[in-house]
Amino acid sequence: MLAYIVRRLLLIVPVWFGITTLVFAMRAFAPGDPVEIMFFGQNADRATMELVRREMGLDRPLPVQYVDYIARVLQGDLGRSIVTRRSVAQEIRDRYPTTILLTVTSLTISITVGLLTGIIAAVFRDTFVDTLTMIIALAGLSMPAFWLGLLMIYVFAVQLRWFPVLGSSSPQHMVLPAATLGIIASSYLARIVRSSMLEVLNEEYIRAARAKGLRERVVIMRHALKNALIPIVTVIGLQFGGLLTGAFIIEVVFAWHGIGELAVQALQRRDFPLIQGIVLAVSTTYVLVNLAVDVLYRAVDPRITFT
Repeated sequence: MLAYIVRRLLLIVPVWFGITTLVFAMRAFAPGDPVEIMFFGQNADRATMELVRREMGLDRPLPVQYVDYIARVLQGDLGRSIVTRRSVAQEIRDRYPTTILLTVTSLTISITVGLLTGIIAAVFRDTFVDTLTMIIALAGLSMPAFWLGLLMIYVFAVQLRWFPVLGSSSPQHMVLPAATLGIIASSYLARIVRSSMLEVLNEEYIRAARAKGLRERVVIMRHALKNALIPIVTVIGLQFGGLLTGAFIIEVVFAWHGIGELAVQALQRRDFPLIQGIVLAVSTTYVLVNLAVDVLYRAVDPRITFT
């Protein structure tokens, strides 16, 4: 397994360079002059704009800019925010843990609700319970995250006053945004769990386990679910990336002070270095999560061999 992990880490290198190149191209090939876009409507003088252009290295040839950008990123230097003048890396470090916490909490909710709902739907296949759970899952898939977030605020914060509305200063503030993301993600996971479980429940070894007189709970949890986990683990890994980017919208709705809120502010202020840094950080995280999912396959199913 160690050799496989090393090979996968080596494969990440060209992927990371591809991501970095796309992030660089996002600014280099964007329509218009980035500096003029930044100062649009601010009546900045030409000298100030030229100073910013030199500071960002935009006065040099494009290949030189690219090499310089890669060299700085490899050293952990993502530049400085045009607005706050702080290091982009520091801005991200200050906000990213809050977003990761929200994402992990949402993923936990998604896994718990999705597994439970999917297993129940599979066990009670073609019954009212199955139909009802899948209707609820379909409704969850159909709801935009921002709409569900506003609904959660209205019901649980405004009407019932159980949770605070905005902010990220306490565990209570996390309940509504995490539940919003987790419920939507669990809807898709529940359908995958049901489908995977139904496929496994028709296998011979499941019928053999029942014929041995094993309790139904043991058959479902120890035999069926364990062998249905491969596609489920794949979806969970993909969901982490989806929740990470979906948190951007939810953070704005709930004023959650994470990297998503920071990204929206950077877009509004046309802070290109900060936007580039955020995109690079999120993309790198997504690549590393996919690596972790691939390695997790071996733990889920020992029959898998790494070649």
